[in-house]
Formats: sequence, structure tokens, C-alpha cells
Amino acid sequence: MAQSHSLAGKRYAVLAENYFEQDELLQPVKELKQADAEVDVVSPQNGEIQGMRNDQRGDKVKVDVTLDQANPEEYDGLVLPGGVMNPDRLRMNSKAVAFVKHFTSGHKPVAAICHGPWTLIEVDAVAGRRMTSWPSLKTDLKNAGAEWVDEEVVVEPELVTSRKPADLPAFCREMIHMFESAQSRRTSAKGHGMPT
Repeated sequence: MAQSHSLAGKRYAVLAENYFEQDELLQPVKELKQADAEVDVVSPQNGEIQGMRNDQRGDKVKVDVTLDQANPEEYDGLVLPGGVMNPDRLRMNSKAVAFVKHFTSGHKPVAAICHGPWTLIEVDAVAGRRMTSWPSLKTDLKNAGAEWVDEEVVVEPELVTSRKPADLPAFCREMIHMFESAQSRRTSAKGHGMPT
């Protein structure tokens, strides 16, 4: 049974550019909000960004916080949706790379799907990690030191990856679980190991 209010009081960033894969942004946002989390779509663009459904234009999504205004310190975790052009643009944007680097270097949980892991390569966060992605990233991830596998979802410490929109049920389930676990660990650490 789904746990209600499991992420109450927590805030997550979904980093995206124009031409993101629509369901890979909207479904995680929906499920995080159902878990009572606060979610911001963060983008270098202002106003709205254009979604895609495979190679067709989809819906536009409102940007909640521009990258220039976003403070990564205010977020408990990060979601990186796919779509080919979205992460390709992000990994060429120094501010986006710095934003992602905050999460990986600070051991905050990151969930990346499809082409989303491209940005993780840019911040040197994949070496030694077991990961999956859209198949075309296989060589890029392996060259960056990751162990690439063809599975619907792969869970590593502070990292969940999936391959494609069809994997979203498993991806979202493990993303929520990882974010809950990270919350529990931080709560325990604040309590100096006392039972909670």
C-alpha cells in the first residue's frame, strides 16, 4: 500500500531544457507530488519548455524556477528526464553542470532516465557505478567508467537509472523509495543515531 505524506516537507528539482521527453518529466513530478513532496521544474529557460513524445512535439510545461535563480542547497534530490536534445543542451551549459555537480558531490539522491545520464557523465559521476540508459548512451557511459546493463531500473547508492518511458513505473517506484531512504538516513544522522 502506498505510504501517504512520505516525502512531506521535502523539495526536489527536475532539471530540464526544451525538447525533454514529456512522460519522463510529468510522471515523476506527479508521483512526487502524490507523495506530498514539493517539486520545481528548473530550466535555463524562462516561462515554458517544450516537451516531446518520441519525435513528435508534445505539451509545454511551466518552468517553476529558472536555473539562474535556483539554489541547489534548497533541494533534497534531483530528477533528470531524457529526450535527446534536452540533456545534450544541459551538458553544454556550465550552470546546469554546476547545478548537477552539487547533488552528486554532496551525495544527494539523483534519478536519471533515458538520455538523462548524459549530464552525469559531464560531472564525472558515473565511474564505478552500475547503470542503465537509452541504449545509444551505452558506449558513452562505459567509456566514462560505468558498468552499463540493459535492465528496466538499476538502483545504486544515491542513484536510480532507467532506459525509456516504458520503464517509468519501476523508475518512479525506486525513485520514491530512494528519496524516502535518503530522508530517513538524514533524519537518523541528525538524531546522532538515536532511534526515530
